[in-house]
Parts: sequence; structure tokens; C-alpha cells
Amino acid sequence: MKVLALIESADHVCFRYRLNALAWAMAERGLYLEGVPLAKGLFARFGQWAAAARADLVILQRRLLPCWQLHLLRRLCRRLVYDVDDALFRRDSFSTRGALSSMRLGRFRATVRAADAVLAGNDYLGQYAAAHTDPRRVYLIPTCIEPGWYRPVLHRRTGQAVRLAWIGQRAMLPSLECAGAELAAVAAELPGVELRLICDAGPAPLPVRVALRPWSPATEADELVEADIGISWLADDLWSLGKCGLKVLQYMAAGLPVVANPVGIHRRLVVDGLNGFLAETPGDWARAVARLAADPALRNRMGAAARNCVTEHYSVQHWGPRLAAVLETVARGRPPALAPPVQPLPARL
Repeated sequence: MKVLALIESADHVCFRYRLNALAWAMAERGLYLEGVPLAKGLFARFGQWAAAARADLVILQRRLLPCWQLHLLRRLCRRLVYDVDDALFRRDSFSTRGALSSMRLGRFRATVRAADAVLAGNDYLGQYAAAHTDPRRVYLIPTCIEPGWYRPVLHRRTGQAVRLAWIGQRAMLPSLECAGAELAAVAAELPGVELRLICDAGPAPLPVRVALRPWSPATEADELVEADIGISWLADDLWSLGKCGLKVLQYMAAGLPVVANPVGIHRRLVVDGLNGFLAETPGDWARAVARLAADPALRNRMGAAARNCVTEHYSVQHWGPRLAAVLETVARGRPPALAPPVQPLPARL
């Protein structure tokens, strides 16, 4: 059976990690994935709608189409799945126009109602989607990663020689810039510490020494294993609750302990004191980083626990067959089954 995914781009992290990395599991069930960037021009998009009509299953990833286009796609395709890994029904934390958007919310409601199934990247997104459609059509499929793509870090550096890591798209740079007070506290505690910024753009000036490392899918894993501690910061708002924690999963797969603020997905992924630290205030950040910087053995233990967490709960091997089973069920037109929620991590792995 042919599965056509209408995506943002072939190298977009959402397609790479949520669909393409799991294509092998789909193929084992006779589902063959083709990812096609959604055309910008209207006539080119109509051509894609014709291709959708020939597919056994269409996955619309992230995009919120104008309602008339959505209705046309729904009429033409046999089965439609919507994949969502962000709170796309809101504007982001840094929008000058505010969080609420009636257009986004209206399109989101129409999309989840039109879909035969919704793949939600976390509990919050799943609950929000289930409020607007039959909950039995909503499946919680977290963003996942394969630890085997990363060489685990062997921690040796100490003190001011340690390297922090932040990886992400330029669209998320404002979240790093908003962590200025936390980074300033870290720099005051460890004046020589370096932030290894793995991104396709640089941020506004930060109160810590920055080494910009251009991001590419070919080098991102190697860049991470040259670091010692992964960091992540999210605004404490409803939009952030939609984040699925890819950067944290990447840190953990590489064997890096994580320092993050206790917001949203961070609370699920980071078990405080086991695979990293949840740090709320600038002082908490400074103490957490300083403790990790002084103790390579602690970083090795936490890094091993972090990698084990990904292997057991968020790996491609773990979730690939589950996603494939959902898609096969939908493609064959079987009645939906109530999807079990993603289980919270245990206090100790």
C-alpha cells in the first residue's frame, strides 16, 4: 500500500524523525512511504491532490490548510491521517500578536475532524485533539530517536573546560535568548564555559561564550558528542506544552546529562537527579551546571541513564512497529481502537 506524506520539506526534523525514521517498520507491514513537500503554488498543489487520490493513505504533517483545500483533499483521498507535534492551533510564545489565533484554531478543529486518525506527539496535543474529534481516532506517537545514531560521550573534561550544547532550528532561538539570566548565572559560576550552538543561525548576543556550529543532518550527532551537558529552556505557557522534546532526546541519546527548566515535556523526559537536573531559577542553573562540570563520573552515570531512557521509552525500534500498526489499521478501514497514552517515565529507570 502506498502512503503519501504531505510534508514541509524532506530535511525538516518532523519528517525525518516522526515518519522517515520509521519507514522501515511501515515497509514490514506492506506500507511504502513517500514524502512530498507540500507545494506553494495552487496549481501545483492541485497536482498533489490528484496524487493523493491514488494513494492508499495520506498523511498531512503539521500543515493547517485553508478549509476549502482541506475539504477537497478529504474528498479525494481514501484515508487521511493528521500528524501534529506542536501547538499549531496557537501562535508561538514570542509572537507580538499574542497567542490566540481564531484562524489557526478553526483550521486545527476542521483538520482533526476531517482526519481518520490523528498522530499526536505528546499527551497535551492528544488531549487537545481528542476534544475536537472522536478520542478513539487519536493516537499518541511521541517523537522518537534511535540511540544507535549517536556515539555515547565518554566524559572526561572538568570545570570551565566543559561544553554546554544547544541544538535546534532558528525558529527556537528566541527560547535560548530568553534564558539569558540562567546563562549569565552559569557564566558567573564558570567564567570559561562554552556554549556549543548547533544551529543554522546565530542568536542575539548571549552572556556566555558561544561557539556556533552550523547544523546539518550529516554532522549533528558528531557535534553533540563533542559536548558535555545539554541544555533546554521553554517559556512557561500553553504553547510550550505542545513541544515534544526532540533536542532533549538528542542530548540523551548522545549520553549527555540535561539541564532544563521544569516546563512541559521537560518534566516527562528529565528525571531530576537521575539523567539530569530540572532547574527553575538562575541559581539552580548555576548549581546544576557547576555540579556536573566538576564530576565527569556523575556525567557518565547520568548520561548512561539518559541513553537508557531513550532506548526503553522513545526509540525508533520501540515506536516504529506501533506507528506502522496504527497506519495499517487506518489504511484498511478498520474501526479505531482507543489508543493507550504514553506512559510517564518511572522515578528510577
